[in-house]
Amino acid sequence: MPATEETVAALHSPVEAPHRDILGSLPDLRRIGRYCTAADISRFLRSISAVLDEDRQRLTGWHAECDRLIRSIADAGHRELKDIHEALNRIEVERFLLLFSVASLHHNCTHYRDELAKRAMTVVAEELENRGRPVPPVPFALVSMGSDGREEQTLITDQDYLIVYGDGGGEEADSYFLDYSTLLVDRLEEAGFKRCTGGIMPTNLTWRGSLAQWRKRLLAIVRYEVDDYGKNMMDLIVLSDARCVAGDRSIAQELIGLIRGMERDYFQVLWGMARAATEMRLALGFMKRLWTEGSGEHKGEFNLKLLAWAPLVMNIRILAINQGVPATNTVERIAFLEKEGSFSAEMAQGLREAYYILTKYRILMQINVIKGIQSDSHYLNPYRLPAEEHEKIRHAIVGIEELQKIIHTNFSIM
Repeated sequence: MPATEETVAALHSPVEAPHRDILGSLPDLRRIGRYCTAADISRFLRSISAVLDEDRQRLTGWHAECDRLIRSIADAGHRELKDIHEALNRIEVERFLLLFSVASLHHNCTHYRDELAKRAMTVVAEELENRGRPVPPVPFALVSMGSDGREEQTLITDQDYLIVYGDGGGEEADSYFLDYSTLLVDRLEEAGFKRCTGGIMPTNLTWRGSLAQWRKRLLAIVRYEVDDYGKNMMDLIVLSDARCVAGDRSIAQELIGLIRGMERDYFQVLWGMARAATEMRLALGFMKRLWTEGSGEHKGEFNLKLLAWAPLVMNIRILAINQGVPATNTVERIAFLEKEGSFSAEMAQGLREAYYILTKYRILMQINVIKGIQSDSHYLNPYRLPAEEHEKIRHAIVGIEELQKIIHTNFSIM
């Protein structure tokens, strides 16, 4: 990964963790007189004050500008949404490079993309009504999955949405929501939401339907009544992170409850998901050193998403489903699992730190892609990092391996 000023600065930033004692890492300021004169201290304090004041002004300005942009979404046409989206993304890049707060970036990106999606839905409904296609008299909702469903949006996003609507609308409702979904996917793409390369969009019949159609579809998966069981199992895993974005919340929650109930009630399905999670490969080699590609385009690098971050998210998800944890967010799931006794306090803290360090580097690589510094946002060269950062990443992946062992034992996977 090419080095940049932003990346280098990030390497020395602390890993985000709840209740981190910042003051505890500073020297005893009462003894500072041993190292400098009174005049030096005054200049030092003035310099710190000036930097902190500058940062405060930047943060205040970004906050005000974000509020203004988000308010403007309510009246924006579909062609204006992309400009608003890009402006919000630009602010989030700069804010992250100042704060390096994964949690803050997740919250902000998820919030403004929800607002953009809601506006796109309204625009689509109005366009169809102007064509003589009013919304059928059935409730419906837009539900997100993946990172959006977990409220873990980052700087590069695609569409991971489904649509569910009420029963009783018949073929008229089916026809309407096909047209609605087709137009919605187009409008979201125009607003900067890339089409999902895996087809997880409501234009795909798999991701659109009435509640009764969804129930039938899900039962076919958990009862092994489908041809491509592997694909359908992956679909069920994706559905595990479902979250209502907009529309009728009650019907969305009914579908989400149905998904989670089936995952718990059909243990063989959850067992299959657990087995898949424990078999996910990690970037660990001999003596638990970091493994990297030995040849080819990515020689000396490894896929941070596939070989570290995704296995962490997946394995936490499995334990959360098994324990009936209502949260979809990874860090919140870890907290629930610690509270109910699945994790010790030490292990829970280690997993939180693992999530934050891995996600921090995913975001930094996305920033390099956005700035045109590199073309790929997944491959990381750990040997270009300071030794401390290299060790943090290695330690994070070792922790994920321990998590896989816990699931392997809990589910009696041979």
